[in-house]
Amino acid sequence: MKPDDRHGALPLQDRPFRVLLIAGSDRRQYNCPGVDSKARALMLRLADRLPQDWEIDVEDLGNVYGRARIQSCNACVSTSMALCVWPCNCYERGDKTEPDLMWELDLYARLDLADAWAFVAPVNWYAPPSNLKLLFDRLVCANGGNPREDLIAHKNPEKAMALERTPQWRDELSLNHLEGRTAAFFCYGDDAAEERDGDGRPRYLRHPDWFDPAAEPMREGLRDAFAPLVWQCRFTGIEVPEPLWTYHDFGKGHIYADNQAEHLPREAAFTDAFDAWGDRFAAHVADKGKVPPGRYRAYGFNPPKHRWADAKLKWREIRLSAGLAPAGSSPAAQEASGLNRDTTFKPAASEAKRQEPADKDGPAQAD
Repeated sequence: MKPDDRHGALPLQDRPFRVLLIAGSDRRQYNCPGVDSKARALMLRLADRLPQDWEIDVEDLGNVYGRARIQSCNACVSTSMALCVWPCNCYERGDKTEPDLMWELDLYARLDLADAWAFVAPVNWYAPPSNLKLLFDRLVCANGGNPREDLIAHKNPEKAMALERTPQWRDELSLNHLEGRTAAFFCYGDDAAEERDGDGRPRYLRHPDWFDPAAEPMREGLRDAFAPLVWQCRFTGIEVPEPLWTYHDFGKGHIYADNQAEHLPREAAFTDAFDAWGDRFAAHVADKGKVPPGRYRAYGFNPPKHRWADAKLKWREIRLSAGLAPAGSSPAAQEASGLNRDTTFKPAASEAKRQEPADKDGPAQAD
C-alpha cells in the first residue's frame, strides 16, 4: 500500500510494516542521460513483489534537471560531534541559496518512519554512485548527532566543542538515532561492459603497460564497492545481514547502448538473483518485526528558528575574516601557529586567486 505518514504516530502494534526502497543510480530520463536507470526498474520490481499490506515508500535519487541535489556533508563531526545536528541543520527545506534534496524530499523523516531500507544501485568506478554516497555522508548525524541544537546556538563551534566534553553529551544526547532498522544492498555492474581486451586491460589504452590487470581491485567481485555504506550502517546500529548485501553482473560483454533496463529479460540469472534477494529482504523484515522509534525523531521534527543565532555566527565569520578569531578557539590556536593562513574577506575565491600578487600589471621582475 502507499505510505501514510500519519501512521508514524501510532503505537507499534497498530501500524503496518513500512519499508523504504531507494534507486541509487544518478540517471533519470529527465536530464542529459535521457534514459531511466536499471536501478529504477529494479526498485519498482521489488515494490511489486513485497507484501502489499505493507507501506512501500519508494524514491529515485537520479538527477532531474532543475531539481535540488543532495548537498555534500560539511564534516561538522570533525570539529565536534556535538556540532553535527540530528537531523542535519547544515541545510534546510526551502533554502534558495543551497537547495538540498535531503530536505526537499523529507528523506530524514522517511528513513525514520521505515522499519527497513533497500538500496538498489550500480557500481561506478569501484564505488557507489555519487548521489547515494552523498545520502550516506549526510546520515553521519544519525550516528551520535546532536538532537539539541539549542544547546549550541544553532551552529556555534565553540559551544559544540564545550558540550562534547560534558557528561550530558555522553550520557543523554549522543545516540544512534536510527538504530534497530535493517538495510539491504543490491549492487550490480557490467565489469567494463565490452571494453576489456583478452588479458583484462581496457582496449583503448595508449600505454597498456601502465595498467596491471593483476593489481586491479575487487577482481573477485565488486560487492565490496559498497562496504563503506554497509559498515557505516553497522557502526550506526543498523543491521545489514550478510545475505542482504550482494552484487551481480549485468551487461558484461555488451556495449552500453545494449545494457539498459529493457534488456533485463535477456539475463534471467540476474533477475532471478534480484528476486531471491528481494524475497530474503521481505522474509527478514517480517521475521524481525517492527522497529520502535528512537528517542529523538526526524519524523514530525520542526526545525527551530535561528535568525538571531545566524546573526551571531555571521559576526563570528566577519571577525575570522579580519584575523580576530574567538579567544581560546581552535581557529585562534591555528591562526597563532600559522597553520591555516585562511584570513580573508573572500573565502569563496580559489586559493590560486588568493595567492596571486597584488600587482598584475606586468610580469614580476627578478632582483
